[in-house]
Amino acid sequence: MGDVIQNVLPEWETHVIGFLMLGALFIAIVAGFPIAQTLLVVSFGFGAWAIGDTVFNLFTLSAINNMTNVQLAAVPLFIFMGYLLEQAGLMDRLFRALQLAMANLRGSLYLAVISAATIFAAATGIVGASVTLIGLMAIPSMTRSGYDTKLSAGAITAGGTLGILIPPSIMLVVMAPVLGVNVLELFAAAIFPGLILSGLYVIYAMIRSFRNPELGPPLPKEEQTLSRNEIAKEILLGIIPPTVLIALTLGSILFGVATTVEGSALGAFGALLLAVGSRRLDFTLLNSALNSTMLTTSMIMILVVASDFFGRVFSRVGSASTMANTLVELDLHFLIMLGLILLLIFVLGWPLEWVPIVLIFIPILLPVVEEFGFDKVWFGVLVAVTLQTAWLSPPVALSAYFLKGVAPHWDLKDIYAGMFQFMGLQVLGLIIVLAFPPVALWLPSVLVGN
Repeated sequence: MGDVIQNVLPEWETHVIGFLMLGALFIAIVAGFPIAQTLLVVSFGFGAWAIGDTVFNLFTLSAINNMTNVQLAAVPLFIFMGYLLEQAGLMDRLFRALQLAMANLRGSLYLAVISAATIFAAATGIVGASVTLIGLMAIPSMTRSGYDTKLSAGAITAGGTLGILIPPSIMLVVMAPVLGVNVLELFAAAIFPGLILSGLYVIYAMIRSFRNPELGPPLPKEEQTLSRNEIAKEILLGIIPPTVLIALTLGSILFGVATTVEGSALGAFGALLLAVGSRRLDFTLLNSALNSTMLTTSMIMILVVASDFFGRVFSRVGSASTMANTLVELDLHFLIMLGLILLLIFVLGWPLEWVPIVLIFIPILLPVVEEFGFDKVWFGVLVAVTLQTAWLSPPVALSAYFLKGVAPHWDLKDIYAGMFQFMGLQVLGLIIVLAFPPVALWLPSVLVGN
Protein backbone atom coordinates (compact mmCIF):
# COMPACT_ATOMS: atom_id res chain seq x y z
CA MET A 1 0.00 0.00 0.00
CA GLY A 2 2.89 2.35 0.73
CA ASP A 3 3.92 2.51 -2.96
CA VAL A 4 0.35 2.95 -4.11
CA ILE A 5 -0.74 5.74 -1.75
CA GLN A 6 0.65 9.01 -3.01
CA ASN A 7 -0.63 12.53 -2.59
CA VAL A 8 -1.69 14.26 -5.80
CA LEU A 9 -1.28 17.74 -4.27
CA PRO A 10 1.61 19.54 -2.52
CA GLU A 11 2.04 18.65 1.16
CA TRP A 12 0.98 22.07 2.50
CA GLU A 13 -2.20 21.94 0.41
CA THR A 14 -3.17 18.48 1.64
CA HIS A 15 -2.78 19.70 5.23
CA VAL A 16 -5.24 22.48 4.48
CA ILE A 17 -7.63 19.93 2.97
CA GLY A 18 -7.48 17.92 6.19
CA PHE A 19 -8.65 20.88 8.26
CA LEU A 20 -11.33 21.65 5.68
CA MET A 21 -12.48 18.04 6.20
CA LEU A 22 -12.95 18.68 9.91
CA GLY A 23 -14.83 21.90 9.23
CA ALA A 24 -17.12 20.23 6.70
CA LEU A 25 -17.79 17.37 9.13
CA PHE A 26 -18.88 19.68 11.96
CA ILE A 27 -21.02 21.86 9.69
CA ALA A 28 -22.82 18.83 8.26
CA ILE A 29 -23.44 17.30 11.70
CA VAL A 30 -24.70 20.57 13.17
CA ALA A 31 -26.99 20.86 10.13
CA GLY A 32 -28.52 17.52 11.10
CA PHE A 33 -27.04 15.10 8.56
CA PRO A 34 -26.55 11.47 9.73
CA ILE A 35 -23.07 10.97 11.18
CA ALA A 36 -22.07 7.75 9.36
CA GLN A 37 -23.13 8.97 5.92
CA THR A 38 -21.52 12.34 6.54
CA LEU A 39 -18.22 10.71 7.49
CA LEU A 40 -18.23 8.60 4.31
CA VAL A 41 -19.17 11.45 1.95
CA VAL A 42 -16.66 13.87 3.47
CA SER A 43 -13.89 11.24 3.47
CA PHE A 44 -14.48 10.19 -0.14
CA GLY A 45 -14.87 13.77 -1.37
CA PHE A 46 -11.86 15.35 0.30
CA GLY A 47 -9.83 12.14 0.02
CA ALA A 48 -10.30 12.02 -3.76
CA TRP A 49 -9.23 15.67 -3.90
CA ALA A 50 -6.06 15.08 -1.88
CA ILE A 51 -4.91 11.55 -2.77
CA GLY A 52 -6.94 10.61 -5.84
CA ASP A 53 -8.12 7.07 -6.46
CA THR A 54 -6.06 5.86 -3.52
CA VAL A 55 -8.95 6.87 -1.28
CA PHE A 56 -10.79 3.72 -2.43
CA ASN A 57 -7.83 1.59 -1.31
CA LEU A 58 -7.98 3.24 2.11
CA PHE A 59 -11.70 2.51 2.39
CA THR A 60 -11.17 -1.15 1.45
CA LEU A 61 -8.35 -1.44 3.99
CA SER A 62 -10.48 0.16 6.71
CA ALA A 63 -13.49 -2.07 6.03
CA ILE A 64 -11.44 -5.30 5.93
CA ASN A 65 -9.44 -4.47 9.07
CA ASN A 66 -12.55 -3.70 11.11
CA MET A 67 -14.66 -6.57 9.81
CA THR A 68 -11.89 -9.05 10.62
CA ASN A 69 -11.12 -7.60 14.08
CA VAL A 70 -11.83 -10.53 16.39
CA GLN A 71 -12.24 -8.30 19.46
CA LEU A 72 -15.25 -6.58 17.87
CA ALA A 73 -17.09 -9.91 17.85
CA ALA A 74 -17.83 -9.19 21.51
CA VAL A 75 -19.98 -6.20 20.52
CA PRO A 76 -23.05 -8.09 19.17
CA LEU A 77 -22.81 -10.69 21.94
CA PHE A 78 -22.88 -8.11 24.74
CA ILE A 79 -25.69 -6.26 22.97
CA PHE A 80 -27.68 -9.51 22.59
CA MET A 81 -27.17 -10.22 26.29
CA GLY A 82 -28.58 -6.81 27.20
CA TYR A 83 -31.59 -7.04 24.89
CA LEU A 84 -32.47 -10.52 26.16
CA LEU A 85 -32.38 -9.38 29.79
CA GLU A 86 -34.50 -6.37 28.88
CA GLN A 87 -37.11 -8.03 26.65
CA ALA A 88 -37.51 -11.08 28.86
CA GLY A 89 -38.61 -8.71 31.63
CA LEU A 90 -35.64 -9.57 33.85
CA MET A 91 -34.52 -5.95 34.24
CA ASP A 92 -38.08 -4.88 34.99
CA ARG A 93 -38.25 -7.52 37.72
CA LEU A 94 -34.88 -6.39 39.03
CA PHE A 95 -36.13 -2.82 39.41
CA ARG A 96 -39.35 -4.00 41.05
CA ALA A 97 -37.36 -6.10 43.54
CA LEU A 98 -35.10 -3.17 44.43
CA GLN A 99 -38.13 -0.93 44.79
CA LEU A 100 -39.89 -3.32 47.17
CA ALA A 101 -36.75 -3.96 49.22
CA MET A 102 -36.44 -0.25 50.07
CA ALA A 103 -40.11 0.78 50.03
CA ASN A 104 -40.13 2.42 53.49
CA LEU A 105 -37.00 4.47 52.90
CA ARG A 106 -37.03 8.15 51.91
CA GLY A 107 -35.62 8.48 48.41
CA SER A 108 -36.01 4.72 47.91
CA LEU A 109 -36.86 5.10 44.23
CA TYR A 110 -33.72 7.15 43.60
CA LEU A 111 -31.71 4.37 45.22
CA ALA A 112 -33.60 1.74 43.21
CA VAL A 113 -33.12 3.65 39.95
CA ILE A 114 -29.38 4.16 40.39
CA SER A 115 -28.81 0.59 41.63
CA ALA A 116 -30.79 -0.88 38.73
CA ALA A 117 -28.99 1.42 36.28
CA THR A 118 -25.61 0.30 37.63
CA ILE A 119 -26.51 -3.36 37.17
CA PHE A 120 -28.05 -2.72 33.77
CA ALA A 121 -24.93 -0.79 32.72
CA ALA A 122 -22.99 -3.98 33.36
CA ALA A 123 -25.46 -5.87 31.17
CA THR A 124 -25.36 -3.55 28.15
CA GLY A 125 -23.19 -0.58 27.29
CA ILE A 126 -25.85 1.26 25.28
CA VAL A 127 -26.76 4.58 26.91
CA GLY A 128 -29.93 5.14 24.90
CA ALA A 129 -31.31 1.73 25.86
CA SER A 130 -30.38 2.22 29.53
CA VAL A 131 -31.98 5.67 29.88
CA THR A 132 -35.09 4.58 27.99
CA LEU A 133 -35.60 1.35 29.90
CA ILE A 134 -34.91 2.84 33.34
CA GLY A 135 -37.24 5.72 32.49
CA LEU A 136 -40.05 3.40 31.41
CA MET A 137 -39.71 1.37 34.61
CA ALA A 138 -39.26 4.21 37.08
CA ILE A 139 -41.30 7.18 35.90
CA PRO A 140 -44.79 5.78 36.69
CA SER A 141 -43.78 4.90 40.27
CA MET A 142 -41.94 8.20 40.76
CA THR A 143 -44.94 10.17 39.49
CA ARG A 144 -47.43 8.29 41.70
CA SER A 145 -45.16 8.70 44.73
CA GLY A 146 -44.80 12.46 44.22
CA TYR A 147 -41.07 12.45 43.54
CA ASP A 148 -39.35 15.64 42.41
CA THR A 149 -39.20 15.79 38.60
CA LYS A 150 -35.78 17.42 38.41
CA LEU A 151 -34.06 15.04 40.81
CA SER A 152 -35.82 12.06 39.21
CA ALA A 153 -34.68 13.12 35.73
CA GLY A 154 -31.13 13.58 36.97
CA ALA A 155 -31.03 10.16 38.64
CA ILE A 156 -32.41 8.37 35.56
CA THR A 157 -30.15 10.07 33.01
CA ALA A 158 -27.01 9.91 35.17
CA GLY A 159 -27.62 6.25 35.98
CA GLY A 160 -28.26 5.50 32.31
CA THR A 161 -24.96 7.03 31.18
CA LEU A 162 -23.02 4.60 33.40
CA GLY A 163 -23.24 2.19 30.46
CA ILE A 164 -20.45 4.14 28.76
CA LEU A 165 -18.07 3.37 31.62
CA ILE A 166 -18.99 0.26 33.57
CA PRO A 167 -17.81 -2.98 31.92
CA PRO A 168 -18.66 -4.61 29.65
CA SER A 169 -18.91 -1.19 27.99
CA ILE A 170 -19.10 -1.44 24.19
CA MET A 171 -17.08 1.77 23.97
CA LEU A 172 -14.21 0.25 25.97
CA VAL A 173 -14.19 -2.78 23.67
CA VAL A 174 -13.76 -0.47 20.65
CA MET A 175 -11.33 1.88 22.41
CA ALA A 176 -8.85 -0.75 23.62
CA PRO A 177 -7.25 -1.55 20.22
CA VAL A 178 -7.18 2.17 19.36
CA LEU A 179 -5.12 2.85 22.50
CA GLY A 180 -3.10 -0.32 22.01
CA VAL A 181 -4.06 -1.77 25.40
CA ASN A 182 -5.71 -4.98 26.55
CA VAL A 183 -9.51 -4.85 26.85
CA LEU A 184 -9.15 -6.65 30.18
CA GLU A 185 -7.06 -3.77 31.54
CA LEU A 186 -9.60 -1.16 30.43
CA PHE A 187 -12.45 -3.18 31.93
CA ALA A 188 -10.62 -3.53 35.23
CA ALA A 189 -9.64 0.16 35.27
CA ALA A 190 -13.24 1.31 34.73
CA ILE A 191 -14.84 -0.67 37.57
CA PHE A 192 -13.91 1.50 40.57
CA PRO A 193 -14.51 4.86 38.78
CA GLY A 194 -17.92 3.55 37.70
CA LEU A 195 -18.81 2.44 41.21
CA ILE A 196 -17.56 5.74 42.67
CA LEU A 197 -19.82 7.69 40.31
CA SER A 198 -22.76 5.43 41.15
CA GLY A 199 -22.03 5.94 44.86
CA LEU A 200 -21.87 9.73 44.42
CA TYR A 201 -25.27 9.69 42.74
CA VAL A 202 -26.78 7.65 45.58
CA ILE A 203 -25.25 9.78 48.34
CA TYR A 204 -26.43 13.01 46.71
CA ALA A 205 -29.99 11.81 46.07
CA MET A 206 -30.37 10.31 49.56
CA ILE A 207 -29.00 13.39 51.33
CA ARG A 208 -31.41 15.60 49.38
CA SER A 209 -34.31 13.27 50.24
CA PHE A 210 -33.50 13.11 53.95
CA ARG A 211 -33.11 16.88 54.17
CA ASN A 212 -36.34 17.46 52.23
CA PRO A 213 -38.75 14.48 52.45
CA GLU A 214 -40.99 16.02 49.78
CA LEU A 215 -38.32 15.32 47.17
CA GLY A 216 -38.48 11.56 47.72
CA PRO A 217 -41.20 10.25 50.04
CA PRO A 218 -41.48 6.53 50.87
CA LEU A 219 -43.50 4.31 48.55
CA PRO A 220 -47.28 4.78 49.13
CA LYS A 221 -48.83 2.20 51.46
CA GLU A 222 -51.21 1.02 48.72
CA GLU A 223 -48.21 -0.13 46.70
CA GLN A 224 -46.74 -2.04 49.65
CA THR A 225 -49.23 -4.91 49.39
CA LEU A 226 -46.87 -7.88 49.33
CA SER A 227 -45.97 -9.93 52.40
CA ARG A 228 -42.39 -10.28 53.60
CA ASN A 229 -42.13 -13.74 52.05
CA GLU A 230 -43.37 -12.45 48.72
CA ILE A 231 -40.93 -9.55 48.85
CA ALA A 232 -38.09 -11.95 49.71
CA LYS A 233 -39.06 -14.15 46.76
CA GLU A 234 -39.16 -11.14 44.43
CA ILE A 235 -35.71 -10.06 45.64
CA LEU A 236 -34.34 -13.61 45.26
CA LEU A 237 -35.66 -14.00 41.70
CA GLY A 238 -35.27 -10.40 40.60
CA ILE A 239 -31.84 -9.38 41.86
CA ILE A 240 -29.71 -12.48 42.23
CA PRO A 241 -29.96 -14.08 38.72
CA PRO A 242 -28.89 -11.03 36.65
CA THR A 243 -26.28 -10.04 39.23
CA VAL A 244 -24.75 -13.53 39.24
CA LEU A 245 -24.75 -13.61 35.43
CA ILE A 246 -22.96 -10.28 35.18
CA ALA A 247 -20.47 -11.28 37.90
CA LEU A 248 -19.67 -14.54 36.11
CA THR A 249 -19.35 -12.80 32.73
CA LEU A 250 -17.03 -10.06 33.98
CA GLY A 251 -15.23 -12.39 36.38
CA SER A 252 -14.37 -14.84 33.60
CA ILE A 253 -12.81 -11.97 31.62
CA LEU A 254 -11.05 -10.15 34.47
CA PHE A 255 -9.51 -13.28 35.98
CA GLY A 256 -8.29 -14.56 32.62
CA VAL A 257 -10.55 -17.59 32.48
CA ALA A 258 -12.00 -16.39 29.17
CA THR A 259 -11.14 -13.84 26.51
CA THR A 260 -13.42 -10.85 26.00
CA VAL A 261 -15.19 -12.60 23.12
CA GLU A 262 -15.56 -15.85 25.08
CA GLY A 263 -16.85 -13.93 28.10
CA SER A 264 -19.41 -12.11 25.95
CA ALA A 265 -20.55 -15.45 24.53
CA LEU A 266 -20.90 -16.79 28.08
CA GLY A 267 -22.98 -13.75 29.02
CA ALA A 268 -25.24 -14.09 25.98
CA PHE A 269 -25.77 -17.81 26.66
CA GLY A 270 -26.46 -17.13 30.34
CA ALA A 271 -29.00 -14.44 29.43
CA LEU A 272 -30.68 -16.94 27.10
CA LEU A 273 -30.93 -19.47 29.94
CA LEU A 274 -32.38 -16.83 32.28
CA ALA A 275 -34.94 -15.87 29.63
CA VAL A 276 -35.92 -19.54 29.30
CA GLY A 277 -36.15 -19.83 33.10
CA SER A 278 -38.43 -16.78 33.25
CA ARG A 279 -40.88 -18.67 30.98
CA ARG A 280 -41.22 -15.61 28.78
CA LEU A 281 -38.92 -16.73 25.99
CA ASP A 282 -40.78 -17.53 22.79
CA PHE A 283 -40.06 -17.12 19.09
CA THR A 284 -41.42 -13.57 19.02
CA LEU A 285 -39.22 -12.41 21.90
CA LEU A 286 -36.13 -14.15 20.54
CA ASN A 287 -36.77 -12.71 17.07
CA SER A 288 -37.19 -9.23 18.55
CA ALA A 289 -33.94 -9.51 20.55
CA LEU A 290 -32.05 -10.78 17.48
CA ASN A 291 -33.44 -8.01 15.26
CA SER A 292 -32.62 -5.34 17.83
CA THR A 293 -29.10 -6.78 18.17
CA MET A 294 -28.64 -6.80 14.40
CA LEU A 295 -29.83 -3.21 14.00
CA THR A 296 -27.72 -1.85 16.87
CA THR A 297 -24.62 -3.80 15.84
CA SER A 298 -25.01 -2.69 12.23
CA MET A 299 -25.30 0.94 13.32
CA ILE A 300 -22.19 0.66 15.47
CA MET A 301 -20.13 -1.16 12.85
CA ILE A 302 -21.09 1.30 10.08
CA LEU A 303 -19.96 4.09 12.39
CA VAL A 304 -16.77 2.17 13.20
CA VAL A 305 -15.84 1.70 9.52
CA ALA A 306 -16.84 5.26 8.55
CA SER A 307 -14.95 6.80 11.49
CA ASP A 308 -11.86 4.68 10.89
CA PHE A 309 -11.95 5.59 7.18
CA PHE A 310 -12.19 9.30 8.01
CA GLY A 311 -9.29 8.95 10.42
CA ARG A 312 -7.14 7.19 7.82
CA VAL A 313 -7.78 9.89 5.21
CA PHE A 314 -7.19 12.65 7.75
CA SER A 315 -3.93 11.05 8.85
CA ARG A 316 -2.83 10.38 5.26
CA VAL A 317 -3.07 14.03 4.27
CA GLY A 318 -0.84 14.85 7.24
CA SER A 319 -3.24 17.01 9.25
CA ALA A 320 -3.26 14.61 12.20
CA SER A 321 0.50 14.74 12.67
CA THR A 322 0.47 18.51 12.21
CA MET A 323 -2.10 18.90 14.99
CA ALA A 324 -0.21 16.54 17.30
CA ASN A 325 3.16 18.23 16.68
CA THR A 326 1.63 21.66 17.25
CA LEU A 327 0.22 20.59 20.60
CA VAL A 328 3.54 19.08 21.69
CA GLU A 329 5.46 22.18 20.63
CA LEU A 330 3.27 24.36 22.87
CA ASP A 331 5.44 23.02 25.75
CA LEU A 332 2.62 23.21 28.29
CA HIS A 333 2.58 21.67 31.76
CA PHE A 334 1.38 18.08 31.50
CA LEU A 335 -1.74 18.76 33.61
CA ILE A 336 -2.69 21.74 31.45
CA MET A 337 -2.22 19.65 28.31
CA LEU A 338 -4.30 16.81 29.73
CA GLY A 339 -6.99 19.32 30.76
CA LEU A 340 -7.08 20.77 27.24
CA ILE A 341 -7.38 17.31 25.70
CA LEU A 342 -10.24 16.34 28.00
CA LEU A 343 -11.95 19.69 27.39
CA LEU A 344 -11.75 19.07 23.63
CA ILE A 345 -13.24 15.59 24.06
CA PHE A 346 -15.97 17.06 26.28
CA VAL A 347 -16.94 19.61 23.62
CA LEU A 348 -16.80 16.98 20.87
CA GLY A 349 -19.15 14.84 22.95
CA TRP A 350 -21.97 17.35 22.40
CA PRO A 351 -22.54 16.87 18.64
CA LEU A 352 -20.78 13.53 18.08
CA GLU A 353 -21.39 9.92 19.03
CA TRP A 354 -18.58 8.23 20.95
CA VAL A 355 -17.58 6.13 17.89
CA PRO A 356 -16.10 8.94 15.76
CA ILE A 357 -14.50 10.50 18.84
CA VAL A 358 -12.78 7.24 19.77
CA LEU A 359 -11.79 6.30 16.21
CA ILE A 360 -10.93 9.73 14.77
CA PHE A 361 -9.81 12.08 17.51
CA ILE A 362 -8.22 9.67 19.97
CA PRO A 363 -5.70 8.47 17.32
CA ILE A 364 -4.93 12.13 16.53
CA LEU A 365 -4.31 12.88 20.20
CA LEU A 366 -2.53 9.60 21.00
CA PRO A 367 0.97 10.83 19.96
CA VAL A 368 0.53 13.72 22.41
CA VAL A 369 -0.55 11.31 25.15
CA GLU A 370 2.53 9.15 24.48
CA GLU A 371 4.86 12.17 24.28
CA PHE A 372 3.75 13.34 27.74
CA GLY A 373 3.97 9.81 29.15
CA PHE A 374 0.33 9.49 30.25
CA ASP A 375 -0.69 5.94 31.11
CA LYS A 376 -2.96 4.91 28.22
CA VAL A 377 -5.28 2.80 30.38
CA TRP A 378 -5.75 5.74 32.77
CA PHE A 379 -6.26 8.06 29.82
CA GLY A 380 -8.91 5.72 28.37
CA VAL A 381 -10.89 5.83 31.62
CA LEU A 382 -10.60 9.64 31.75
CA VAL A 383 -11.96 9.82 28.20
CA ALA A 384 -14.88 7.56 29.15
CA VAL A 385 -15.79 9.65 32.22
CA THR A 386 -15.45 12.86 30.18
CA LEU A 387 -17.76 11.58 27.45
CA GLN A 388 -20.21 10.45 30.12
CA THR A 389 -20.18 14.02 31.47
CA ALA A 390 -20.82 15.40 27.98
CA TRP A 391 -23.93 13.22 27.69
CA LEU A 392 -25.33 15.06 30.73
CA SER A 393 -24.27 18.52 29.63
CA PRO A 394 -26.53 21.09 27.93
CA PRO A 395 -26.93 22.39 25.24
CA VAL A 396 -27.09 19.01 23.50
CA ALA A 397 -27.23 16.40 26.30
CA LEU A 398 -28.42 13.42 24.27
CA SER A 399 -29.62 11.65 27.42
CA ALA A 400 -32.23 14.40 27.86
CA TYR A 401 -33.84 13.52 24.54
CA PHE A 402 -33.89 9.80 25.31
CA LEU A 403 -35.70 10.58 28.57
CA LYS A 404 -38.03 13.11 26.95
CA GLY A 405 -39.08 10.39 24.52
CA VAL A 406 -40.49 8.23 27.35
CA ALA A 407 -41.60 11.14 29.57
CA PRO A 408 -43.24 13.65 27.20
CA HIS A 409 -45.12 15.22 30.15
CA TRP A 410 -41.83 16.27 31.75
CA ASP A 411 -40.63 19.73 30.73
CA LEU A 412 -37.25 19.67 28.97
CA LYS A 413 -35.95 22.52 31.16
CA ASP A 414 -36.71 20.42 34.28
CA ILE A 415 -34.85 17.48 32.76
CA TYR A 416 -31.89 19.75 32.00
CA ALA A 417 -32.00 21.19 35.54
CA GLY A 418 -31.87 17.69 37.02
CA MET A 419 -29.07 16.58 34.73
CA PHE A 420 -27.03 19.65 35.57
CA GLN A 421 -26.98 18.67 39.26
CA PHE A 422 -25.57 15.24 38.42
CA MET A 423 -23.16 16.72 35.89
CA GLY A 424 -21.48 18.38 38.88
CA LEU A 425 -21.07 14.92 40.46
CA GLN A 426 -19.60 13.70 37.17
CA VAL A 427 -17.00 16.46 37.26
CA LEU A 428 -16.20 15.53 40.87
CA GLY A 429 -15.75 11.90 39.79
CA LEU A 430 -13.47 12.99 36.94
CA ILE A 431 -11.37 15.05 39.35
CA ILE A 432 -11.05 12.03 41.68
CA VAL A 433 -9.79 9.80 38.86
CA LEU A 434 -7.52 12.61 37.61
CA ALA A 435 -6.04 13.38 41.04
CA PHE A 436 -5.72 9.75 42.18
CA PRO A 437 -4.71 7.55 39.21
CA PRO A 438 -4.59 4.38 41.39
CA VAL A 439 -8.40 4.56 41.53
CA ALA A 440 -8.27 3.35 37.93
CA LEU A 441 -4.88 1.64 37.79
CA TRP A 442 -4.74 -0.45 40.97
CA LEU A 443 -7.07 -3.23 39.86
CA PRO A 444 -5.43 -3.69 36.41
CA SER A 445 -2.03 -3.86 38.11
CA VAL A 446 -3.30 -6.63 40.39
CA LEU A 447 -5.02 -8.63 37.64
CA VAL A 448 -2.48 -8.14 34.84
CA GLY A 449 0.62 -7.64 36.96
CA ASN A 450 1.89 -4.44 35.36
